[in-house]
Amino acid sequence: MQDRRSAPPDLSPGFPLRVGVVDMGSNAIRFVIADFIAPTTWTPLVSERIPVRLADRASETGLLSEEAMDAAVAVMARFRDALAERDVRHYRAVATSAVRESGNRRALVKRVRERTGLRLEVISGAEEARLVHQAARVRVPLGNRPWLMADLGGGSLEIAIVDGEGIKTLESFAIGTVRLLEEFRSETAGADRIRRLLDEYVAGLRFDSFGARPEVAGYIATGGNIDDLARVAGASPDDDGVYLLDLGDLKKAIETLNEMSVEERIEEFELRENRADVIVPAAMIYARLAERFGVSRIHVPNVGVKEGAMIDLVDVVTGGEGHGRRRAREVVAGAVALGRRFHFEEQHGVHVARLSELLFDALADDHHLDERDREILVAAAILHDIGQRIAYKRHHKHSYYLISESELPGLDLDEVELVANVARYHRRADPSTKHPPYEALSEEDQERVTRLSAILRVADAFDREHVQNVRDIAIQLDDEHMEIELEGEGDFELERWALERKKGLFEKTFGLEIVLANEAVRSDFP
Repeated sequence: MQDRRSAPPDLSPGFPLRVGVVDMGSNAIRFVIADFIAPTTWTPLVSERIPVRLADRASETGLLSEEAMDAAVAVMARFRDALAERDVRHYRAVATSAVRESGNRRALVKRVRERTGLRLEVISGAEEARLVHQAARVRVPLGNRPWLMADLGGGSLEIAIVDGEGIKTLESFAIGTVRLLEEFRSETAGADRIRRLLDEYVAGLRFDSFGARPEVAGYIATGGNIDDLARVAGASPDDDGVYLLDLGDLKKAIETLNEMSVEERIEEFELRENRADVIVPAAMIYARLAERFGVSRIHVPNVGVKEGAMIDLVDVVTGGEGHGRRRAREVVAGAVALGRRFHFEEQHGVHVARLSELLFDALADDHHLDERDREILVAAAILHDIGQRIAYKRHHKHSYYLISESELPGLDLDEVELVANVARYHRRADPSTKHPPYEALSEEDQERVTRLSAILRVADAFDREHVQNVRDIAIQLDDEHMEIELEGEGDFELERWALERKKGLFEKTFGLEIVLANEAVRSDFP
């Protein structure tokens, strides 16, 4: 697949570049190896789609079957061999809803690592949507107006409001084509009964974070089903490979497909077997979303997670600091968006995050902290008090729960768990293996949580009243001390008292005594 809108006459710096990507979905596993001559211009060398239905029956047990896991490992072994044969040095393998929602996902990740040597990354719905957006904006000029973007897979549906810069609002639903097929597999009342059930299913989706009915400039739909539906409905691609599918034509296609058996759909429209049985519920979902958001035409760019993962990987390899800054902005935007859903104190959270970054930067060189740690700390600092939405009492534990059950763009599931743990330890007890969420972390991640929590506690102490009396801090380090000068309004009595209460974990963890340059920290404050 190649983006025909950008074909530079000369190679860009850092190119040509060969990369490989795996998209382990609910209905199939896809992998591709491609040569890039520019950030969004590539030629595929290897492209395979293997019909492994990981989600099949998984919703009944909550676990991936042994057969499904063995099949997934076998595909990953094929990918490993293809990487070696093509001398590919950069790859990314991601797994989506079927794996992330299974109780034994870590067993699959471990099995893949042990048997193939490859790292399989289980990504959140938010990260899935971010990757799809990366690919879609290459083909559809989004500009600065809001667009609806919907990506439907075998196990989940991601709906977002996006523009050319990124994702503005996102909802991820545990509804997908394979999941729907399982829901309706036992139904014997025919297509009309299934349609009514599906209508009820889609009507039950909540779009609280989108507002009443946001006005959108257009509707982008991605996923293998909509790609086939555009062809079935007779839509034609433009010069960029984007199909423009009228809602009326989509509804006619639904009527036609609904009257056909799976075998007839395969014969008439050359559909894959594991596509032909799920394409009608998929079509109904895409159509209902168009109606819900008041659009009459759907842009189908024929890209998805794997293309987005390739573009993102190339950006990581060639983009250097630029990519890191973009990812950091996405993490901040995602954390703020999540906080707003719970009506958090945004000014306090963002201010504590900025103070945390200043402390982090002072410590980073000598204490083995990297940019990924920074992103986890910033997200935790922004969100550390969202548990107050439930209750102030034990709000640090409520914050852990709300964050751990949510998704953040730019962070995978394990990193979101780290964010939740860091936020949980911004107050009260120190991190301890007596606490099950902390005990479940690896020793390395336990150490990360302890260090980042220690930084967050100090930063939070400097905004004890949530009124930003301490506007800024200046930091000096020597072998035994961290000297901090507070800048702002007032005498900082309450901040000094809060620091005295909260500095213990920091001093124990980093081996540094905190001293305020303004005057020595007072321990006799009532």
